[in-house]
Amino acid sequence: MFKHKLKTLVLCGFVLSGLLPASVSFAANPQLVVDLSTNTGPLKYGATGFLYGLGDEGIPSDNMLAALKPQVTAQKAPNGLQHPNGDALKVAPEFIRDGGKQIQIYMQDIYQNWPYDNLGLTDYLAKVDTMTHLVVNDPNRSNYVYVPFNEPDQQWYAGNLTGLLNDWKTVYQKIRSIDSTAKIAGINFSAYNSSAYNQFLTFAKANNVLPDVVTWHELQNSFFTNWYSNMSNYRSIESSLGISPIPVSINEYGRSSGDLGVPGNLVQWMTRFENSKVDASLAYWTTAGSLNDLVMENNKATGGWWLYKWYGEMTGNTVTVTPPTQNGSLQGLASLDSDKKQARVVFGGSLNATDVFSTDVVVKGFGSATYFGNAVHATVWADDNTGLNASNGPAFVQEGDYTIAGGQITVTVPSMKALSAYHMIITPKTSLSSANTTTRYEAEYANLGGSAKVTYGSNTGYSGTYFAEGYGASSNASTNFVVTAPNNGYYNVTLRYSAGPYTGAPTNRTTRMMLNGSQLKDISLPGTADWKTWASSTVKVFLTAGINRIGINAYTADDSDAINVDYIDVVSTTGTMTSYEAESTTNTLGGAAVVATNTAASGGKYVGYIGAGAANTLQFNNINVPTSGLYRMVVTYANGELGAGASNYNTNIVDRYADLSVNGGAATKVFYRNTLGWNNFRTREVDVMLTAGNNTIKFSNSSAGYAPNIDLIQIAAPTN
Repeated sequence: MFKHKLKTLVLCGFVLSGLLPASVSFAANPQLVVDLSTNTGPLKYGATGFLYGLGDEGIPSDNMLAALKPQVTAQKAPNGLQHPNGDALKVAPEFIRDGGKQIQIYMQDIYQNWPYDNLGLTDYLAKVDTMTHLVVNDPNRSNYVYVPFNEPDQQWYAGNLTGLLNDWKTVYQKIRSIDSTAKIAGINFSAYNSSAYNQFLTFAKANNVLPDVVTWHELQNSFFTNWYSNMSNYRSIESSLGISPIPVSINEYGRSSGDLGVPGNLVQWMTRFENSKVDASLAYWTTAGSLNDLVMENNKATGGWWLYKWYGEMTGNTVTVTPPTQNGSLQGLASLDSDKKQARVVFGGSLNATDVFSTDVVVKGFGSATYFGNAVHATVWADDNTGLNASNGPAFVQEGDYTIAGGQITVTVPSMKALSAYHMIITPKTSLSSANTTTRYEAEYANLGGSAKVTYGSNTGYSGTYFAEGYGASSNASTNFVVTAPNNGYYNVTLRYSAGPYTGAPTNRTTRMMLNGSQLKDISLPGTADWKTWASSTVKVFLTAGINRIGINAYTADDSDAINVDYIDVVSTTGTMTSYEAESTTNTLGGAAVVATNTAASGGKYVGYIGAGAANTLQFNNINVPTSGLYRMVVTYANGELGAGASNYNTNIVDRYADLSVNGGAATKVFYRNTLGWNNFRTREVDVMLTAGNNTIKFSNSSAGYAPNIDLIQIAAPTN
């Protein structure tokens, strides 16, 4: 888990130092060979898993999860004491609504200490009974997987495999006696052990207690050289015992130093897991709720996040990628989508963290993908390592047309950095303009939904390599863009579209703009003379600092939304945001809530001691808006509280919450991610329904816990 004995790990701030011989100066470029003719199956997206990646409801934001196509998360036992947050049942609604599939419950995290308190099997079984009943009564019951033991080879059962196997049977049967449909995972060793897993499967089969998911951890340097042999060995054990292949989940992966959030290192883990079609969850080495260092400040992406976003947007089937050496430091994975007529390659990694090198990406097998024609267009982006700082997003590297010769092309990518990852998109040779436009998001590279498609036909006048179509005779076509906003505020979002004559459709059209999963605005679009004529429409939109999801959707039963989507441009602009300071004398403080001084706060003051009792409240008065409706409220706050839990290298942060009431209405619980210090003021955007004229907004917390310190709020309309 996140609490491994550090002596088992080789801590390193570089990629694979010591595993391979030093590279020879002036050698030819290493080759990464992609074979489009060898279909290796549907994309698994298995590497997009997290251990304690979610903290509380809304932490991290839905935007950070939904764009990644999440598969698995491993979280704390219901009401567990191991850490202040990460309760599996509490984070499940967000994970599931954002596309997550499986939530593993670390049942021993019911105990506060690490190593786990060993109070005997009778004590543990009583806790298992309580936890299992909670799961059975949970509406998301079918998404949970029980993990009864965590790293039992290092504690409770170190050197006692027989005792572990007997207790596995007892706990397994206890869970099944309460939850007959339970999915159970194990045996969850700290590393793969061939002999132990052979004995485990032999025992489990004989006693009818086979796991539904087989789990172990990969946290050491040995992963890079041993992964494929370990997986092969495990599958051979199953086969020798006559056991049908059981899904494998590596529910903790990544070294304790140098991997989390680092694109060039993470791509090596990702490619191996995808090649083997297993699930895997990033290890919990730092703080909960950050998607294991892919997220900062709850809605901002580190460099590592963009790698997983690229991974989530790959479509079709994977194809064979042959790196310079199977276990070497340069790795990649690739996919081919015949419907979309696109191939995508994600790659990177090198021997030492300071390496700068060139790579020849050889793409062959075009004879089996004749829709590419005789030449293709390839565009390359870089995802640089930003550590725990926010990333501005991928950087354009190069693009060009390549003639297919002998069924293949070679794209040389120069000056690659060891800690960066790279993304190549290959399309037919249809480019009409450069991809190097920082504010532009091309529809043909976006995530398409419903009947939306890219055909790479004979149209003209578009930007980039083509556009998204399929909106005619559709109520579900969507083109979904992921954009970065450097600050909270207004941005002009310009949609370029065509809306030519279409049988049954009116001359003028409409489209529905979605923002962060919710309907924002229906846009009226004047028709165009034909489908080769393009027009633009601009909407001023309030975007949250960090990641935002903008969708252009068909939504009507008729064809009034029949358009083609070329791109969106997103450019910062001005707009009205009205600020209200917490310390203002026009506000109402209740009970122990008090104005306090902090030079880091706006105006040097904030309001603290809100909560820890229903009487201790802060109410903003005279929040004036011109019309009734939905508004964005940006809350500036600080929360540096640390909580109880296991004493180890994880910082046990507390995500404080406030009950939010508008105009005396029912309160809504909103969590505020820990800011890692009381002098660190951050923002959290909350949607509120306000009425025309003056409104009140009250912050409270009637529990024993406090709300965060509140500096100010800002009110803005969603569109302007």
